[in-house]
Order: sequence, then structure tokens, then C-alpha cells
Amino acid sequence: MERSLEGKAILLGVTGSIAAYKAVEILRELTGRGAAVTAIMTASAQRFIAPLTFETLSRRPVLTDLFALDADKRIEHVMAPEQADLLLVAPATANTIAKFAHGLADDLLSALYLSCTCPVLLAPAMDREMYSHATVQENLDRLRARGVHVVEPAVGELASGLIGPGRLADLPVILGEVEALLRRQRDCDGESILVTAGPTQEPLDPVRYLSNRSSGRMGFALARAARERGARVILVTGPTSLPTPPGLTRIDVTTAEEMHQAVLGRLDEITILIMAAAVGDYRPSTTAPHKMKKREAITVELLRNPDILAEAGRRKGSRILVGFAAETDDLIANARQKLEKKHLDLIVANDIRVGFGGETTQVAILDHQGGVQELPELSKREVAHLILDRVVALRRQRRGGETP
Repeated sequence: MERSLEGKAILLGVTGSIAAYKAVEILRELTGRGAAVTAIMTASAQRFIAPLTFETLSRRPVLTDLFALDADKRIEHVMAPEQADLLLVAPATANTIAKFAHGLADDLLSALYLSCTCPVLLAPAMDREMYSHATVQENLDRLRARGVHVVEPAVGELASGLIGPGRLADLPVILGEVEALLRRQRDCDGESILVTAGPTQEPLDPVRYLSNRSSGRMGFALARAARERGARVILVTGPTSLPTPPGLTRIDVTTAEEMHQAVLGRLDEITILIMAAAVGDYRPSTTAPHKMKKREAITVELLRNPDILAEAGRRKGSRILVGFAAETDDLIANARQKLEKKHLDLIVANDIRVGFGGETTQVAILDHQGGVQELPELSKREVAHLILDRVVALRRQRRGGETP
């Protein structure tokens, strides 16, 4: 077996699901690939399978007690995550997911989660109706928004005899996600990445403005993913209610001109620019100082806003530039034209009829060699990492002296 996880330290959380027995095979595969795996078992998990099984196979103590101290008399739920590269919870029950989502810490695993600074990967397993319940889905969405990765459960026959979603994901799927997450760790070390996000607003008067339906989710997902991968990140965002991802610098702007100044003013300190914002193309020529009164009709003269990405392209230097093209038709052709005109390295073409403003999106990634990588509809978090995978590969090519 290829030792693809050599030197990695993984915490394996096992919770009280009938699928707990499958965690044994997960542990065997992880250790077989070179990882040092420490199992953490909830009290409910121990009703399905004995800790001795995990201890024997991992050759490491199994953690079960919230109040236990390690060999140096230190609190285990604080110290155990210190050297961990990943916390994998498989299977993850609805109860554990709820604890994580709401910050409860009444057992070792939930307390340990709150102490983790490494990536967290959940593999839910439960009955069909439970998994589909709005509360479970809301808790998963809340965790995803905080940066937790989720392996969607498989569809099939469940312990209840029902057929549907809720089965623990297949072993190759879980292992593939583990390897992808660990492979990406720190691969953006040394990079300074500026990401733009959200809409811009161009005021008509003190209460009205021109804008668009962008939620900012794609840009925020990119900023979070870049920070997780070790980059220094500057997030320049238009108006949005999204919480700031941890560990980065956020700059709030309102208009396209403000975003133009924020981006170009920091161009000299960054190595990568990713323009995911939906910047307004036009602004009113004048802004009324007072609220405009209702009339039968009004005429508004519009002026072109500065083209931030085009100007960055003219000042490109050795930076990598990534743009977005939101289109309703001729998606690839229009994106290709924008990529070439603005001297971009990559452009992400998204059909705004799929996921614009939502949690998922469907995009194609184009490069300047004519390549087109078409992706299925995915979460914006998944898309963010796939975009960064391309950026990292491009940076490595350049540093290695290859022609990108």
C-alpha cells in the first residue's frame, strides 16, 4: 500500500452509530498509508465496539474521558489537537453534529473539536429521515460556513431497512477526501492572496442604489480556503452579512470605485489576485443629496466604472490573476474573450442561472492555453479548493521554470 499519509497525525472521532464498526477499517487504511491515528470514542460509540479494537490496531491509547490527563499531566482535549493534521469524525451522528454546531462540550470529542485548529472532516451516518431533517441540515450548513468539511453520506439500504441517504460514505470516498485535505495543507505558504467578494452598490440617493444579487459566498469561500492553505489573505468585500473567516484581513467597501482603490492600492504587496466580486459596471452620474420623490418616470445617466481586473492585468508583473465571468449565454466563448482581453491566467466561468447567490455553483475553469475544466454543480467551498488547486499548480510550474 502506498504510504501517502506518512508523517501525518490524524484524530479519528468515532460516535454512536451502527456504522461505528466501519471506523475500524478506516483506521486500518489510514495507518496502512503511514498516518499516526489516535481514536477518540464517545460513550455511545463504546456500546457498539470496544476501545481495545482501536487501541490494538493503532498501537496508541484510545481517548474516551473528558477529565483524563495525558502522560505529562496535561488536559487531553487541549493537548491532543496540538500536533494533529486532521480531525476526522466517521461516523458522525446527528447528536455530535449538533454539539459541534452549537459549541457544546460535554464529552471529550466535542471539547476536543472546540480546541482544534486543524481541518475538520465529518462523515455523517444516520437514518434517512433523521439525515433529511431540517435541523440536521441547518447544523451541517452552519458547520460548513465555519470551514468544516463534510463527506456526504451514500444512498442505499439503511439499518432501519429504509432506502435513502444516510449510509456512511464508502471507504474510498472518505480516504480520498482525507488525502485531498492533507495534500492541500500549507501549499500556499509564502503567498499573499487578495480576494474580492460580494456586490458593489452605486447610490442614487441616500436610500436607493444600483446593485446585483451576489451574496459574496464564492469570494468568502476562496478567502477561507486560501487561509486554510497557509496564505496571507486580504479580503476586499462589498456589502454582505457573511461573517469574517478567521485569520485574514477584511476590508469593507461599498462602491466599485472604493473597491478599485482598495485592490490597486495593495497590488504591490500581493502575489495572487482572485477577483470573485460582482463589481457594478456602471454608476449614476450624480447622486441626489436627498431622497428622490416618487415620479411617473425618471431618467438616470450612467457612467462606466473603472475596470479593476483590466488595470491589474496591465500591471500584472509576476502575479497570478484569476477572474470570474458571470454569464447567461455563450458561457465559454465570452469567458475566453475576457481571459485574453484582460491578460488573466485563469478565468472561472459561471452560469448565473445555477447557484448565483446560493450555496452551490456550477463553473468551468479556463486557462490561457485553451484548456477548459468543466465542473459539476458543487458547493462553493469545493469549487474554491479546486480553483486554488489550479493556482498552486500554476505557481509550481512557474517556479520550476516550466511553461505554464
